[in-house]
Amino acid sequence: MPIYEYQVKEGVKGCEYCTNQFEVTQKIVDTRLKNCPKCGAELENVYSAPAVGASKTGLDQRAKAAGFSKLKRLGKGEYEKMY
Repeated sequence: MPIYEYQVKEGVKGCEYCTNQFEVTQKIVDTRLKNCPKCGAELENVYSAPAVGASKTGLDQRAKAAGFSKLKRLGKGEYEKMY
């Protein structure tokens, strides 16, 4: 399920919960929050870059820690073991 980020609208006084950004896991078909669930202040969506997959270095480190090997192709039928 997607994670949506919200914060209180600029110029609106909110509580400690909504003044800072907060995340809510919602289905795509669910209606978006318009008011803070704690104090009722008007909210707005916060758009951030999605995390698509793991970083290449993080994936390499996890694979190495799990005991996998990584091979680099040098030529036709030739490979070099990187780890």
